[in-house]
Amino acid sequence: MDLGGFWSAILLALMAGSAMPLGAALALSATCRKLPRVATHGIMAFGGGALLAAIAMVLVPHAREDLSMGVALAAFAGGGVVFFVVDRCLAASGARGASLLAMLLDFLPEAMAIGAMLTAQTKQAILLAALIFLQNLPEGFAAFRDVVKGRRIHGGRIVLFFAGLALLGPVCAALGFSFLTDMPDVLGFIMMFAAGGILYLIFQDIAPASHDGRTWLPALGAVLGFTLGLAGDLWIG
Repeated sequence: MDLGGFWSAILLALMAGSAMPLGAALALSATCRKLPRVATHGIMAFGGGALLAAIAMVLVPHAREDLSMGVALAAFAGGGVVFFVVDRCLAASGARGASLLAMLLDFLPEAMAIGAMLTAQTKQAILLAALIFLQNLPEGFAAFRDVVKGRRIHGGRIVLFFAGLALLGPVCAALGFSFLTDMPDVLGFIMMFAAGGILYLIFQDIAPASHDGRTWLPALGAVLGFTLGLAGDLWIG
């Protein structure tokens, strides 16, 4: 095994994942400072736009290269249906966490892709990690607010919890580097499944939560978030 490449995958995924607790810390600070409603809605919309970009620019394009049409469609639709069920179960139990689920659905398959790409596409893997970091900031912000909304939970504990979740990234990158390099169809299925789940969560939970009927500004946040993903995709080339 190429130990240098292995540890590079670990560090890149850790860097990308560190944006999740950082975004949560920003949300905690914003909550303490009573950030204007339009600003918080705009950040949440930005995260939704970044997630949509992840589907369109990273997950689906990479996954479709190694899957037949039938398998790709089944994986995408299956992801949407599974997370419909998960979301309904969360709602029935009174729990919240759609934004958190979407963030993890985005981050974990992409962390696997970082590890798998490092063996042959080092530059693309590094740029992908940088793009994931930028995406995870607003996603961590939105997920924090979703988790703590209406609850008496110490914000610092949630930030620490997000930091623990960020450690899943290096694990996924190690799996991608060690195993999925030679199993692109498996990685493609995981990424397509995640894309379907994210799309459901965006339109069911994230987009409605970011809407503010009193102003049109938050919707521009979604455009800016997608622009970020597009810029990263064009940069990677």
